[in-house]
Formats: sequence, structure tokens, C-alpha cells
Amino acid sequence: MKHFLKETDFKPHEVAEVFALARDLKAKRGRHTPPVLQHQTWALIFSKSSTRTRVSFEVGVHELGGNPLFLNKNDIQLGRGESVEDTAKVLSRFVHGLIVRTYEHAEVERLAASGTIPVINALTDFLHPCQIYTDAFTLAERWAPKGGDLLGSLKGRKIAFLGDTACNMANSWILGAALFGMKISLSGPKGFEPSPEIDALLKQEGLAKDYHFTTDPLEAVKDADVVYTDVWVSMGKEEETKQRIAQMSPYAVTAEVFAAAKPDAWFMHCLPAHPGEEVSQEVLDNPRSIIFDQAENRLHIQKAIMATLASNQARG
Repeated sequence: MKHFLKETDFKPHEVAEVFALARDLKAKRGRHTPPVLQHQTWALIFSKSSTRTRVSFEVGVHELGGNPLFLNKNDIQLGRGESVEDTAKVLSRFVHGLIVRTYEHAEVERLAASGTIPVINALTDFLHPCQIYTDAFTLAERWAPKGGDLLGSLKGRKIAFLGDTACNMANSWILGAALFGMKISLSGPKGFEPSPEIDALLKQEGLAKDYHFTTDPLEAVKDADVVYTDVWVSMGKEEETKQRIAQMSPYAVTAEVFAAAKPDAWFMHCLPAHPGEEVSQEVLDNPRSIIFDQAENRLHIQKAIMATLASNQARG
């Protein structure tokens, strides 16, 4: 059974195929989309609120010919009146795939281990693989020759990640950069260094631990092809808001910081953004800010991921 719980659940040749399929689905949207999920229902189990994730997945399932079924965690028995394992077994009798947005990464792993249908990680506190594939695809669209090798265009490129360098997006970029052959430099305050858990995962996946961490944001963005940031206060961390803003303020992506990267560097943010905190409005409005292309491409990449998992399931 194939799942998509972390970036490395697809091998490099499979990543290349997912990117190529996403490019094709994007080009043909509104004209011809293969109904690979026809007569299928895919359930979305969300413990966290969402705009881009929920809309892109629901629209994506629909455009692939399937029926999206949204399940708020408060409306079902998951983890309260019923174990995660039993929920997975029951839902496997009703639906054809699970898309899960939750807190603990172990929850998506338990659902995948106990069910008999594909499970997609739509975000956990540890990883956000759909976003990383989307971001990498968005960059590859700009760097690959027309019709050329999307994945190959990422090799050797440098991304600088500023702010909360111990968050799920930082973890996913560390893992994704290693998988895609990119270089990554992270900059944040002391105490927010990448976690031992991401180091252990790199080792488990046979990938080198070659990311660079510094407390100097200008050092991180030097020679960067991409400057990336995320919110400083993730869902579930609201009680730390005041403390985090005080600690992270030196790592805001200002016009000055962005200018220290390569002259043709792109700015990225997975949204929602908080202008005046992790990024200035000036940078968000910069012509090299591609935040809304990222948002759009969630639809195309996730359609490609679902189509790939459905095809693997059909082959048995």
C-alpha cells in the first residue's frame, strides 16, 4: 500500500513523474482531466482549520471525478470514542482514500498502518509534504526549460529559510532539499535549531545531514535562489505569541534581507502571511514574490499525488 506521509515516500523517479503529471494536469485543466477517481469517495479528516488545503483538496478530488467527503474531527469518533486504528479500519470499508490534517504526525502513521486505503498527510506538526512538493514544482516551472526536466532543474539551487527553523515547514524543506538535490541554509534564534527528529529521519531515509544553520539571517540568504519564511506562531502555539515575536523579530524578511539574496531570487511563503511580522508588505508585493502561484499549484500537485496513489491502488 502506497501512502504520502513524508516527502521521501516517493523516490526521485516517482517525484519526477508526479511533477510531470502536475504540469500536464495544470495545462489541461478545464479541457480534459482524466477521471481517475471516478466512482470514488475520498475523506478529508481535519483537526486544524484551513483555507488552501481544504479548498485545493476538495476541488482536486472533484476535478478527478471523485466525491470529497469533509469530516471535522469534532464530528467523528476519532481519538475520543474510537481508536485511531479502528477508525482507519472502518473508513477503509467506506471510502477510497484519506486526506488528514492534524497535530501529531504519529496519527497519520497509525491511520496508514491500520487501514487498507491510501493516506495523504495534509499537514502535521512535524511535516507538510504537499506544500513542499508544491513549492518545488512552482520553482521548477521557472527554472526548467519548456517541456524539460522539472526535478533536475532544482539540483544545486539554494534555499534560505528564515524564522522558526524548528517548525514543520522547516523540517519538510530540510527533507525535501536533500531529496531534490538542493542546498538549504536556515537562520533563526538560538533554541530553534532543527530538531533531532529531523536528523533521525534523514538518517533513516539514507540522506545526508548537510543543511546549514546560522543565527545570522544575512549569512543564510547570501547566494540564495529562494528566500522562504513561515508564520512564527503556528496553530497550537498561540500561548507563546508574545515570546515568539520577540525572539523572531531579527529574522523577518525585510526588503534589505531579500536584497542580500541573488538578484533574481524568488520569495516564497506558504500563507497565510502576517505582514509586519515574519515578512514586510514590501517583500510580499515584490514582483519576485510568487506566493499566489504557490497557492494555486497546491491544486495541481495534489491532484497528481492523488492520481498516482489511486493508480498504484488499482494495480494492487
